[in-house]
Amino acid sequence: MSLPKVVLGGGLVLGLLAAPPADARFGKRSDSRETSKPVHEATAIGSDRNGDSKKDDENKNRSSKTTTVSSTDDDFEFNSSASDDVAAVILGALFELMFRGMGEAIGSMGTHHGHDINAADAPPERNSLRHAVPLSVRLGLLVSPIEGGTGLDFDLGWDARSFGMDLRMSRLVGKRDVPASPDTRTLAEMHATYSPLVREEVRLRLEAGVTTLDAPGRLYVAPSLGVSVDACLLGPLDVEGRLQMTPGPYQQVDARAGLALHLGGLMLRGGVRYLRLDSEVAPLGLALGFAPEFGLGFVF
Repeated sequence: MSLPKVVLGGGLVLGLLAAPPADARFGKRSDSRETSKPVHEATAIGSDRNGDSKKDDENKNRSSKTTTVSSTDDDFEFNSSASDDVAAVILGALFELMFRGMGEAIGSMGTHHGHDINAADAPPERNSLRHAVPLSVRLGLLVSPIEGGTGLDFDLGWDARSFGMDLRMSRLVGKRDVPASPDTRTLAEMHATYSPLVREEVRLRLEAGVTTLDAPGRLYVAPSLGVSVDACLLGPLDVEGRLQMTPGPYQQVDARAGLALHLGGLMLRGGVRYLRLDSEVAPLGLALGFAPEFGLGFVF
């Protein structure tokens, strides 16, 4: 064997003896840095850590959504309260205008506005003619606390220069021994009127017509006569008087006298009423006779 071949074979043997031991894993190399890599914990069979993490994420998302909805609700409540405030302001302004307009209309109308003292020779306006206005309409409501019951009277009428109409309805309620079943009567009048005396300070009416009385099980209709007067007493204060009689088939006497304070088109009224009916048609337990009455009315 030649010398070069001997030297080459010795070098190969020495290189094999000096080389490190080979790693049994194929495609990988051993590195000390592998131990520093994070290692996933072992999970017991049947447990679901991914499910728990998903639930945590859902709870976080749900809490964030709840916060968003709460903010929206706060905005909605704020907007609703603001809308309610605006609506209340608008309604308040409308009611104020309505009542103010009604007050001005009632104050400017009526029949009892005095003459202008600075223009005494000027022709009087319609509302300064008082009881001598060419056409006036009146309505009123009076309450009478009669002993043993109550009385309620409603009247409606109109006056032209000399002629007019007068309609009235009275409701009488007498208390029996059992309060749940009161004894009631309804009186109605329909009169045509003629005014032989018409002046600014006084109006006298003569009345004629029919009256009705609605009693349990029976309706009475009878002729009726009456007389009434309205006269200025002092400034806007008037005195009123009226007498009405029904001669038959049942007897009725209805008289009243009182005062009326004119506040523009509004009247405040009070006085005394005397009412007498046949005992067979009078409500049970109602002591007819004199009784106070008070109420209000309008004159235009």
